[in-house]
Amino acid sequence: MATVKTATLTFRIDPGLKEALRIAADQEHRSIANMVEVLIRGHCERHGIAIPHSEQTKNNNGARS
Repeated sequence: MATVKTATLTFRIDPGLKEALRIAADQEHRSIANMVEVLIRGHCERHGIAIPHSEQTKNNNGARS
């Protein structure tokens, strides 16, 4: 399977929000980056915003790898 490169996102955030994000990520056994991705995907799903998917990012079960 081909490797798909990821994009880098850099932004500034209030230290309190960063700490809350770290706690949320820890509670779900996720990295901060993965937690941000989960939050963005959830927001888009709730608001009907389509997220373009590359077929290379899916495994045989349709789940992201």
